[in-house]
Amino acid sequence: MSVFEGLKVLDVASYVAAPAAATILSDFGAEVIKIEPPDAGDGYRVMSALPNLPKSEHNYAWDLVSRNKLGLALDLRSSSGQAVLHRLVEQADVLITNYPIAVRTRLGLEPQALLSLNPRLVFASVSGYGETGPEADRLGFDATAYFARSGLTDITRADEHAPPTAPAMAQGDQPTASTLFGAIVTALYRRERTGLGGVVSTSLLANGIWANAAMVQAALAGAEIRYRLARHKPRSALSNFYRCADDRWLSIAMVSEIKLWPVLLQVLGLPELGSDTRFATMESRRNNAQKLTEIFDSVFLRQDATEWQRQLEAAGGFTVSVVARLSDVPHDKQAVHAGAFVEADGMGGTPFTVDSPFRIDGVKKVRPRGAPALGQHSRDVLRCSGYTDAEIDVLVQKGVVMEGIREPRQ
Repeated sequence: MSVFEGLKVLDVASYVAAPAAATILSDFGAEVIKIEPPDAGDGYRVMSALPNLPKSEHNYAWDLVSRNKLGLALDLRSSSGQAVLHRLVEQADVLITNYPIAVRTRLGLEPQALLSLNPRLVFASVSGYGETGPEADRLGFDATAYFARSGLTDITRADEHAPPTAPAMAQGDQPTASTLFGAIVTALYRRERTGLGGVVSTSLLANGIWANAAMVQAALAGAEIRYRLARHKPRSALSNFYRCADDRWLSIAMVSEIKLWPVLLQVLGLPELGSDTRFATMESRRNNAQKLTEIFDSVFLRQDATEWQRQLEAAGGFTVSVVARLSDVPHDKQAVHAGAFVEADGMGGTPFTVDSPFRIDGVKKVRPRGAPALGQHSRDVLRCSGYTDAEIDVLVQKGVVMEGIREPRQ
């Protein structure tokens, strides 16, 4: 039995963090109904077609976030559509949304009104900047609210003079989804004790600050914030990136410097540096980090990155990694053992998908299946909610509900 078998979830959301939280619930057996406007559907359906994203004939972004879900195309702008939603709410356990507060009011998604229909409901929401305060109504994506506003974009620049770098697609949304999932599960645990649901929420801003927490805590404590220096003149040559013979980069993060310094010199074939006064102590190595980097640069170019990684790890105690290119990641065998990938059906061009990032011992996740076409399961969802075929026909004729194709898109 799946952990969340029998749990009914309404996904009334778009653009990644909120729907991805519903996806995690579906991975563990929850029945998730994806509610979309009947005219164009969730705007995320066309995200993969944007010119700055990887080009593919497959709708990979939609497939990833909407897998396992049942598709209901429902016009919440109409009173009839809101009446359908409210009937679904009466039978649901969780409703997830990221619509702005003003939009929720127009679409019949006010949390207290829904809780009055079903006190056991867990109403879960994601916002850009929080749901109170002078900026509660501001629109935000992860690039703006999670990265830019939290200080992450600033502190992760290549150096203090480098321009900001845009994050990858949904890079802040995916971890925010995990936060919302945790909030929902916590509320469900409380419901087991009290019988009552309630409202849980998070924001991209709060999650960005949480991701940047160590540096923000330093700022709270009044610490001097020191920006990164350029790679060729770092504060430490022993925590840096080095280009290798195969034009790949090797990342070294050497914390136990006193212990490992002489071992590193042996591996690199530089025993003479052990008696070089410029590098005799940690302080002198810091003072001469640029020169040491120049020496290391010439040495690392002698072998491939994977060979350097092998030699350093064989020497013991070194934390290193070849910097993977994105095209390497799908072929990473260790990532399979780590639970990053899972076999799936109908995912468009691949028999695998990226799995939600945790496991429960003894629990088997649901095998992922393809994302729904717009309105694909509208009739089935309404039937299961108690509507007769005649009543559904009326809703379809009025344009309140749209029926899509019944076969999943391949």
